[in-house]
Formats: sequence, structure tokens, C-alpha cells
Amino acid sequence: MADVSLKEAALIVGVVAACYWNSLFCGFVFDDVSAILDNKDLHPSTPLKNLFQNDFWGTPMSEVTGVVGRAELLSSIFFLAAFLSYTKSKGPDNTIVWTPIAVTVFLVAVATLCKEQGITVVGICCVYEVFVAQGYTFPVLLDTAVQILRGKGSIPFSMLQTLLKLIVLMFSTLLLVVVRVQVIQSQLPVFTRFDNPAAVSPSPARQLTFNYLLPVNAWLLLNPSELCCDWTMGTIPLVESLLDVRNVATLTFFCFLGSLIVFSLRYPGDSSKTVLMALCLIVLPFIPASNLFFPVGFVVAERVLYVPSMGFCILVAHGWKKLSNKSVLRKISWVCLAAVLLTHALKTLHRNWDWESEYTLFMSALKVNKNNAKLWNNVGHALENEKNFERALQFFIQATQVQPDDIGAHMNVGRTYKNLNKTKEAEESYMIAKSLMPQIIPGKKYAARVAPNHLNVYINLANLIRANESRLEEADQLYRQAISMRPDFKQAYISRGELLLKMNKPLKAKEAYLRALELDRTNADLWYNLAIVYIELKDPTEALKNFNRALELNPTHKLALFNSALLMQESGDARLRPEAKQRLLHYVKEEPQDANGYFNLGMLAMDDKKDMEAEAWMKKAIRLQPNFRSALFNLALLYSQTAKELMALPILEDLLRYYPDHTKGLILKGDILMNQKKDIVGAKMCFEKILELDPKNVQGKHNLCVVYFEERDLIKAEKCLVETLALAPHEEYIQRHLNIVRSKIASLGTTEESSLPADGTATAAAEEKKNSFQNLKEVKNEQKTTQTTVDNNKGHSKNKKRTEKNNMDKETPKKSTKEIKDIEKKRVAALKRLEEIERILNGE
Repeated sequence: MADVSLKEAALIVGVVAACYWNSLFCGFVFDDVSAILDNKDLHPSTPLKNLFQNDFWGTPMSEVTGVVGRAELLSSIFFLAAFLSYTKSKGPDNTIVWTPIAVTVFLVAVATLCKEQGITVVGICCVYEVFVAQGYTFPVLLDTAVQILRGKGSIPFSMLQTLLKLIVLMFSTLLLVVVRVQVIQSQLPVFTRFDNPAAVSPSPARQLTFNYLLPVNAWLLLNPSELCCDWTMGTIPLVESLLDVRNVATLTFFCFLGSLIVFSLRYPGDSSKTVLMALCLIVLPFIPASNLFFPVGFVVAERVLYVPSMGFCILVAHGWKKLSNKSVLRKISWVCLAAVLLTHALKTLHRNWDWESEYTLFMSALKVNKNNAKLWNNVGHALENEKNFERALQFFIQATQVQPDDIGAHMNVGRTYKNLNKTKEAEESYMIAKSLMPQIIPGKKYAARVAPNHLNVYINLANLIRANESRLEEADQLYRQAISMRPDFKQAYISRGELLLKMNKPLKAKEAYLRALELDRTNADLWYNLAIVYIELKDPTEALKNFNRALELNPTHKLALFNSALLMQESGDARLRPEAKQRLLHYVKEEPQDANGYFNLGMLAMDDKKDMEAEAWMKKAIRLQPNFRSALFNLALLYSQTAKELMALPILEDLLRYYPDHTKGLILKGDILMNQKKDIVGAKMCFEKILELDPKNVQGKHNLCVVYFEERDLIKAEKCLVETLALAPHEEYIQRHLNIVRSKIASLGTTEESSLPADGTATAAAEEKKNSFQNLKEVKNEQKTTQTTVDNNKGHSKNKKRTEKNNMDKETPKKSTKEIKDIEKKRVAALKRLEEIERILNGE
């Protein structure tokens, strides 16, 4: 083999860099998203063994694995390394050097792990050994075989050595094939007619089309002017008749290939050997993707031509060398070479920009091929990712027109209509997709006849109609139908579990999630969902265990961090507060713009009596969300409880501007106005507003009675207290206040005005604090429940998780012993103050 000089290597590197420099500015597109960005095998927490159990996409190889499984570039590196290693296995006097052979076997295994076509290098090594290293030609081999069969000769020693080397290579190859078959559990990949229409076509259309694809691939090597990222579906119409003119191309291809094979095998010399090795590099690596022996998941794929292109380049270079050696054609050959290099370099630069984004990639493909519904779908997906749903819908609809029986296209139309809030049209599209699903045939596995992502039509349709409370049973039927078609359909169990929770059937939801966990115990979302079920079942201990399991699998699981912290906080167990705080701190690190995390940190600080820390967290929550109802109220309450009542007033003003009907805010504001600002009129307006909203509000009614007393209108105060007592006949303090007012009226007479001191206002305030201030503290649990909806049929199957935040104000949960003691102290203080006011009312 010729050595490559440093200058030649530098020239090659320079040309490659010049052609591909602009690709550095392109993003991850098409298969990059699934293979890199969304591939769990690339996560640091994934065990190394998973790399050998899963395919290129991170999917277990035992499930729907295609022939195209690994990166062509990486496979080609080990492919060439294995071949170069084998070329060193011939020692002096034709002896065998075993070390290069052992290295070759290892490199073949690695090449095969990268991509299954890597195993074909063994065939190239065999051809090299027989026809290049040993110098045999086909006539010589044939003559030797005839002589041996006639008993006129024996096998030469050199040929025995060659056979030994080939047997070792073939045996190692057989082992690799056995291992590969075991990995896929002896099942060939399953593809639909959309991936490769010819694969499910009857004879002779199937054979004619597959053979026609060979000259199509050869033309792509010879003239790569029209490149397309996807050649599935209707890209190349079927060759259904012997009279189809395209059969001429097939015949011409086989004639040309046959002539090259005859030349390379029949004649000795360097030229024939070069042609033979070039043909081996073209033909052998292409065989697994040729559809000739088993179907693959595409019609044409430019990526599988990477190694064959090496052989093609050798063939072109060899032909150019032959021409350039002739003096008459030397100048023309150099001009042609320069023209080829220049045009291909410019084409490469231009093509690189097509890969800048998914939109540019698929739009460039549509310029080449408008009969592929998948391309129309993928342009729609690119626009959908940009939230341009109106334009995306146009491309999805076009996909259904190009391929009316494309289930995925109709699902895409339905999903886009749903995003545009056109639920009726969305349901109609989903129903069309559902009607196109293959019917169940008794005794035949349904999973073998349908793409798994197409089953999502049942999930998407169910998710759509379950928004209507009257159609929950119908949605459940769809989930069960999907499960019956594919019992290992994990997402169906997940979605059904959510629905059963909505239907208030937590036990059945638990069963659904446990079944899903049998299929995938490493899914953190499933453990999180199960924790939500246990919350519904009033079992916080089990809920916390499942939250913890989710966090073990995914320490940054945001919902598990947040909701487990809330669960710890609401438990009332002071020992859990430090861990709750750490989880909330972790949560705000992951979600720095979510005000809920800072609010709950503030609530924890309030529970721990860390007033300044609580104030800081509440303020941060309000800065992020100025209309945060509970944060505004609890900050105001914090100020009122720490003798900063006047600082609470502007906070309450903000609260009531956003929420004019906030009863607790009105009560707190009225109390501050009456007791701190001595603004009786303002306080009266607050309490009257409460009664407008809720005429039976005892707190507001009683406080208004106190206002009447402050205004020295004893008759009105008496009437008010009577009405309040009717609302709460068991409240002893209201009866006592009524007796005091009546006693005062009797002692002064009906015409005499009351001359009570203004300080009597505190009566209501003290009693109010006794009965309600400790219950005023709101906990806005932006409780994040497990709503995992699936609307994920965008060309690549991916499940999208969405969580619904139920904003609700909750009263403070049960308190710890220390907190109860604090409340009792405040209650006793309020009682003492009440006794003092009552002495004033009695004129003592």
C-alpha cells in the first residue's frame, strides 16, 4: 500500500476543512434530535451496559430496531482500521501473522457495534486475501478446484494457509451474527408500508422496484446534484410492470456492473485488482441496505452510501489515472478533475447550509421530492416548534393530500387543530386517523402490523375528549382499546392513570401506574405519578417514598422536588423542614423564574419564625409575579404579626387591586385601619365590602358591629349583633358583647349617646385575632399534579409531559406542638385584652 506524505495529508485536511467549515454554524436537526439531544444513553447517570443493549437512538434493541443503527462515520473508521490491520497479516514467505488478525476481529466487532454494516469488512478482507495478497484469479481458482476434484493434484500449502485465515475470519463473523440475532431476540425489524412501500408490494412490483433502486443509488454516487434527507413513502413510485421504462436503467446497471466484475476476476495485474477492491467496497457494505435479502426501513438512504462512496472514489481515481497517462488526454483529464473538485466543493458548501435548521433541511428536500408526505409533515413540525401553527397546519394538510392513508399526517392535523383551539376539527382528524388503523386479526400480533407511534391516535383522541366531563368513560374506553392492541404500551397506562384520578378512582389509577412500572421501573415520571395517587389516597408516607424514588432516578425532577417539599411542609413535622427547604432551594435553582418556589420557602421560614428570611422570600416571589395572591397576603400578615402594620397596608392595597373580593385581605386591612390608623370610615368600607360578597360572613359582620359601636350608634350596634348571633348562635363572645351593648343602652336611655373611649375598637380586633388570625395564613399550593398528556406524533415518537398547576388557597395545615402553644399564648393575650375592653364597655 502506498504511503501518504505529510503534504498530501495536509492538502486533504485543508480541502475537507474548506468544504465543511460552514457546517459548524448549523444546529442539531432531523435524527440528531432523537439520537443526541433526547437520547437517555448519553446521560451521565445511564449505566455503561445500556450502550450495548440499546440501539443508536437509546431504544432497547429487542423492540422495532432498524438495520441503520449506528453512525456511519464511526463505523467507517473501524471498518477501514480493520481492513488495514488485516493487510499486515501476511508475513515473510507467505507465513501467517496472527496478531493483526486478532486485532482485525476486534475492530470488526467494534465497527459492527457502531453500525451493522461494519461486519461486511470481513468479506472485503476475504476478497483481498484471495485475489490481492495471494494473487489468484478466478480462472486459476477454477482450474485448481477442477484438478483437485479429478484427483490429479492436492491443495497447495499456500492455499491451505489462506483457507485457515478465512476460516478464522468467517467463524468470528458467525459469532457476531449469532450475538446480534440474540440481541434482537431472533426477530427481524418491523417496518410499515409508509417506510418502504415496495417491501409490502406483491410480485413482480417488489422485485422490480428493489432492483431499480440499485441504479438509483449508483446515480446518486455519480451525480449527487439532487440530495434529499428522506427517501421514504412515495419518493420513488413502484415499478409495477416489465414494460416500465425504468427497467432499462436497471438492465444497463447490471450490464455495466457485470462487465467490471468479469474484468476484475478474470485478468491478472494491478488494474484488475484495483477495480476488484473498488467493487468490493461499493457492493459488499451496501448489501445489508439493498432490500435484496430482507426489507429495511427506507427506500433510499444517502447515508448508507458513505462506505460505498470510498470504492466509487477509488474507481473514479483509477479511471482518471488511466486517462491522464495518455499524452493526448492528459490536459483534458486535469481540467476535468479540477472541474469535478470545484463543483463538488461548491455543492458541499451549499448543501451544508441546508442543514442549518430543520426548516431549511426539509424545505430543501421538498424541492427535490414533493411526493413524500413525511417531508411535508416534517416542515410542519419545524413550524410547529416555532409556534407557527397556522402555517404548520397547511403543510400537515398537504401531507394528507399527498398520502391520504398516512395515519401520522392526520394525527398531526388533529394536534395542530387542538393547538389552535379548534376541538371539533381536531376530533374529526383524529377519527380519520383512527379509521385508517389496521383491523385486529385473530391469531396475529397487532404490534407486528402497525408502527407503535400510530397507536398514539387513541391517546391523543382520548386526551382531547376527556376535557368534556360527560365523555370521561368514552376516553377511558380509548385508553383500554390501545392497551388491548399493545399490552406493553406504557404511555396508555400512564394516560389512563391520569384519567382515573380525574374520575376519582385512585385505586384503579394505582393499578394502571403499577402496570406501567412493570414495563419501565427506571421512569422517574411514573414514580412521581404514583406518589400523586397516594396523595389522593390520603397516604402521605407512601407518597413521600415514591417522590423519593423519582428523585433517586432523576435528582433534578422538578415536580418531585417541589411537591415532595410541600408534602414535608404540610406534614407539620419540624424534623422534615430542613430537607423540605433543601429541595425547594434545589427547585428554585432549576426553575429560577417560578415564584411558587420562593413563596413556599417563605412559608417554611414563617413556620420557623424566621421573619426576615420569610420577608425576603415573599418579596422575591412578588417581584417575579406581582399579582401573586397568597404571597401578597402572607407578606401583609407577616408585617401585621411583627408590629409592622403600616408596612402591611400598601401590600394589602396591591392585593385588593388585583383581587377586590379577597375577604381575608379586607378583614386584615379593616383591622389595621381601625386599630392603627384610627380610620373608622375606611375600616367600615372594608367590612361592608365583605358583607356584599358574603352576607353570612361572621367575622366581617361582627367587625362591622364594632364599627357601629365606635360610631356610638348603640341601637344599630345592637341590631347588628343580634343578626350576627343568628349567624353564629354558639359563639359566646358575640352574646356577651350583645349583653354589654344592651346594658349600656338600658343605663343611658334610648336618647343618650354613648361616650365610650375610642380604644374600645380593640374589642373586635382582639376577639377576631382570637378566633381567626392564626387561620388567616394562606398557603398557595400551586400544587403540581401529574398530568402527562401525549400528543407526540411528529415524525419521531416522543412523549411530551405537561403538568397542570392548580392554584388554590388552602388554610394552614395541622400545626406542631410548639406552634399550638404559640397560638394559645396569643389567644390568652387576646382574652385579657377582651376583658379590659369589656370593663370599659361596662363603665368600670
